[in-house]
Parts: sequence; structure tokens; C-alpha cells
Amino acid sequence: MNNWVLYAATVLIWGASWYGIKLQLGVVDPAVSVMYRFAAASLILIAWCLLRGVSMRFSPRQHGFAALMGLLMFCLNYVVFYIATGEVTTGFVALSVSLMVILNSLFGSWFLGRPMRPMVVIGGLAGVAGIALVFWSELSGAGGGQATVPGIVLCLIGTVSVSLGNTVSARNQQAGMAVLPTNAVAMAYSALFVALYIAVTGKPVTFDVSPVYVGTLVYLVVFATVIAFGCFLTLLGRIGADRAAYAMVLQPAVALAISTAVEDFQWGWPAALGVALVLAGNVIVLGSARTTATARQAL
Repeated sequence: MNNWVLYAATVLIWGASWYGIKLQLGVVDPAVSVMYRFAAASLILIAWCLLRGVSMRFSPRQHGFAALMGLLMFCLNYVVFYIATGEVTTGFVALSVSLMVILNSLFGSWFLGRPMRPMVVIGGLAGVAGIALVFWSELSGAGGGQATVPGIVLCLIGTVSVSLGNTVSARNQQAGMAVLPTNAVAMAYSALFVALYIAVTGKPVTFDVSPVYVGTLVYLVVFATVIAFGCFLTLLGRIGADRAAYAMVLQPAVALAISTAVEDFQWGWPAALGVALVLAGNVIVLGSARTTATARQAL
């Protein structure tokens, strides 16, 4: 599949998932919803691999890296972000996630020996500034008071966690671990880790049979997890974690479009300028792929 199709699918599906996650909050504890999501997604991927004859055999070392990927990318960051939403505004969450472009570039350089791309860092900074402007009213309204400090710390922990997970995924692909079976195993481990967290913390395991909860769970499992993560991690292996991570910066813009349609989001000049900066950063990050022959082959 063309990289631009993979990129667009990731941005659009994950942009809509923000609203889906919001609709899930209420009856079921967030950690339990995360467990349902990744357990179901893992079963779907395992069934798909078995039906297609894709090998699910991994060495103990490969299982270890799959488990590490599941812990960082599918377990820790999702649980942390769900908790953080109760402490800070969505603006802080979006701003934190937008840092992934820069973090992925740094971690790729430190752990995988990949060269730092200055244009990717510049584009990432433009995206961070754009997200800050889009959510300026929320960010300024939070006031930076003591009550928001735990939430801000949690957001940063979540962003570092998922960025490290991206790096582990890139490493796994470099080592010859195929995306779909690795995702299936990593998601199974993540569901197990979340289940252990639920058991230790004594959270009630409940289920909401309402059409809204079931419908959003199906969307988050099939589209936002099975399909979108498959697209994103395939893209990550092809063009690098730094460029692929810009999908994380663009998805709040999609969420804003949905919010405008269903939640009466009010646009002002900061939000408009912010979206323009995000799009400009996107052009810089993806356009830099043409600066080397290797990147041209990847795209």
C-alpha cells in the first residue's frame, strides 16, 4: 500500500478516535476499556494471521521485545493518558502527544543509530507551536496551578512511553519481525499487563451494553487499533519513526473538525493559525523525505 495512503488512514482514523474515547468514559473504568480494546484486537490479529498462514513463532528474545513494545506502546501510555484526562485539559494532552515527532527523532538517533534530520525537528517544533495555538484557550485557562502538575507529568510520561514504543517497533522491524504477528503478540502482552494493573489496584471489571459504548469499542478495536496501528507501524518501518510520528500532530486537527461538527467548537484566529502551522510542519517533515536518495526510495 502507498505510504501516503497509510499516512492518511492513520491520521483520519486516530483523529476520529479521540471522540470515540471520550464517548467511552463513564460506566466502565478506563483501564478496563483499554484491556477490552487490546485483548479483542489481539484476538482478531491472531485469527487473521492463522487464517493467512502467517507464522506466529517467535524466539524467547523476540517475545521479550514484543512484550516491551506492548508495555510501552499499548499499555502504559494508554492507561496514563486516560488518567491524565481527569487532571488536565485536552489541550495539554494534545500538546504532549505532538512532542512525539521530536522524541522519536531523538530516540531513533540514540538507540538505533539513525541520523538526526534537522528539517524533521523544525517541522516538529512548528507542529508543537501549532497545537499550542489551537488549544490556547484551554492551555491558558489551566493556569499552570498545582492541581495540574500531576496531569502534566502523566502526559509527559505517556508521550515518552509511546515514543520509546515506536523505537522498539522500529527495532523489531529492523530485526525481521513482521508487523502483523508482532502487533498481535504485543497487544496480547499489553492486555495482560493492564489486567494485572486492574487486579492490583482492585478496579471493578464491568461492561456497558449501551449502543454507544459497544459501537465505540468496535470502532476503537477494529479501526483505531487493528487497522490504524498496522498502517502506522508499517509506515514507521518504511520512512522512520520521526516522520511517521507527525501523524500524532495532525490527528488533533481531525478531532477539531469533528468537534466543530458535533460539539460546536468555536474557531478563533489562534486556532486557525495553529492549524496552518501544523500543516506547514507536516509539509516540512514529509517534504524532507526528498532530500536523500534513500528517503526518495522509501516514499
